[in-house]
Amino acid sequence: MSTSRDIKLPQLGEGADSGTVVKILVAEGDTVAKDDPLIELENEKAVAPIPAPRGGRISEIVVSEGQEVSVGDVLVRIREEETGGSDEDRKAENGNGEKDEKEKEKDDERGDGKDRRKEREEQDSEREEPQGEAESSDKRGEVAASPTVRRIARQLDLDLRRVRGTGRGGRIALDDLRSHIRNLERAAAGGKEGKEEGPASGEKVDFEKWGEIERRPLSSMRKTISRRLADSWRRIPHVTQFEDADITDLLTLNKRHADRYEEHGARLTLTGFLIVVVAKALKEFPELNASLDEARNELVLKQYVHIGTAVATEDGLLVPVLRDADTKSLIEIARELEELAEKARERKTTSEEMQGASFTISNQGGIGGGHFTPIINPPEAAILGVGRGRPVAALRGGARTAGQTMLPLCLSYDHRIIDGARAARFVTALRKGLEEFPETEVELDDEND
Repeated sequence: MSTSRDIKLPQLGEGADSGTVVKILVAEGDTVAKDDPLIELENEKAVAPIPAPRGGRISEIVVSEGQEVSVGDVLVRIREEETGGSDEDRKAENGNGEKDEKEKEKDDERGDGKDRRKEREEQDSEREEPQGEAESSDKRGEVAASPTVRRIARQLDLDLRRVRGTGRGGRIALDDLRSHIRNLERAAAGGKEGKEEGPASGEKVDFEKWGEIERRPLSSMRKTISRRLADSWRRIPHVTQFEDADITDLLTLNKRHADRYEEHGARLTLTGFLIVVVAKALKEFPELNASLDEARNELVLKQYVHIGTAVATEDGLLVPVLRDADTKSLIEIARELEELAEKARERKTTSEEMQGASFTISNQGGIGGGHFTPIINPPEAAILGVGRGRPVAALRGGARTAGQTMLPLCLSYDHRIIDGARAARFVTALRKGLEEFPETEVELDDEND
């Protein structure tokens, strides 16, 4: 005897609730084993495979490429023999760890079983509907939304009929719910309720009236970047501190040791030097490595130093994280930087590799430009922007010389938790660290082979 199981999108990580199906890796009739990849999902600036939580035969593919899905949405249906499968598999059968009967009884005893039963009934109702009908509304006249969205709306006592859904057939995604809540917050503060955010905000403009145009849909990655940067700019009082560092001697060090590093399979770059200097400064100034827990009104001082490094790709900036930078040598950092950058450019970075940074460096020196004002990546407290080094001529004995190479440093910080004087001292420490970088930390020995 066989039974059909819904395989749903599992929890994707902290702050990640949805994504876009980039590629479907299975076909109806295929037999898959546990942990075999089912789809590739673009989410939180990364593309990652979603594995099967159990084995069986694919009886139906519910999603399509390009479709946006949320946690709890059904991806595929698997038909399996009931004689197989462990207890652990059965707990994971829906991709989001639904509880077994004994656990449900415990929920009832704690008083929250009613809500969970209601959510399961909604999930069952959605599964029973024809696909076209479910995209617009369900049989009870409710708007189309995932169980996760429905649960949050119930908890906040929100009427989903007043939320504009941007998904297929008007389906409401978590981003739509967030946008609606922000609109209500603005209305309560004196704004106009219902005004849309982002590219759709403001008065509708007939661009074609003035000439030929081309429209391109925003990718899931670009929408994520837009939402996060806009939220950061609204929520955090940004201040940017500027400084210039004389890296003339540092460039000499780089040139002197670059070939030796190449022999050891590493590329010596300015970003590597920056990470070493920043990691030391963060230990001296822990507020710059902290996060503000607004819910508890506490400052979270991290005992680790994980540095995000922005990598430019065709679709936008990705920020993979180099962990425990304060414990690694320059050559270890150089090797890891190259690996992370290559994975980011090939869009092979996992969600895990993009999370957990305590500070970010955005080095635009390879592209050009000078000083700029980078936007903080929450929940971090600061970000360092780096421009292109520029030669500054000097007069010596009445003659003009090549002078020094000056590097623009731009530190944006959260003024709620970091004072201007503290930020100025931090930037000064960075400048001194770059200008006085010890050659002993660059030299390699036989142990590096």
